[in-house]
Amino acid sequence: MLERDWWQMGLRVAGLDEAGRGALAGPVTAAAVVLPPCLEGYPFRDSKTLSPPQRAALAQEIRQVALAWGVGWAEATEIDRLGILKATYLAATRALAQLGLRPQALLTDYLRWQAEWQPYLEASFLFRAPPKADQNSPSVAAASILAKVARDEHMRQLEQQYPGYGFAQHKGYGTPAHLKALEELGPCPQHRRSFAPLIQRPLLSLS
Repeated sequence: MLERDWWQMGLRVAGLDEAGRGALAGPVTAAAVVLPPCLEGYPFRDSKTLSPPQRAALAQEIRQVALAWGVGWAEATEIDRLGILKATYLAATRALAQLGLRPQALLTDYLRWQAEWQPYLEASFLFRAPPKADQNSPSVAAASILAKVARDEHMRQLEQQYPGYGFAQHKGYGTPAHLKALEELGPCPQHRRSFAPLIQRPLLSLS
């Protein structure tokens, strides 16, 4: 448990993770979570290993037990303008801004430190960004669950606005069904036009 020593020091620890980085449509979403210290551990684990009902149930539990949590977004237009990496960090900054308290330590799943995060942390803070943190930190795992659940719900809403693409099923990722819909319909405004399968495709007419 990566935050164990920080919890033993009595520090407020935030976990930070993202979802949707590799999708062809929709936002990239980040979440930040500050859990109460629990040296015996929490039942939270990487969202990719959970079924949708498991994620939904755990997301509800996380929101109830967390000292603070926040979700941030970077939209498809921002991804195209900034690039996916900078847009991911922008979503992370927005998630930290939603916490309402300043953590004394921050754990990320291999996201490098960004100066834009400083205003949302205590002046003297600790930071770690190990790979696979979502597998070894309940704080980061909780953030991964909240980010995934929030983004999946958003994609289900986009299915109502842009029917025919199957956003509710594939959540914007490049599945065969999604690529087939792109061939038939062309991109919609929620597609990331800078991503390879979408470059130079004409935009769907909404008239």
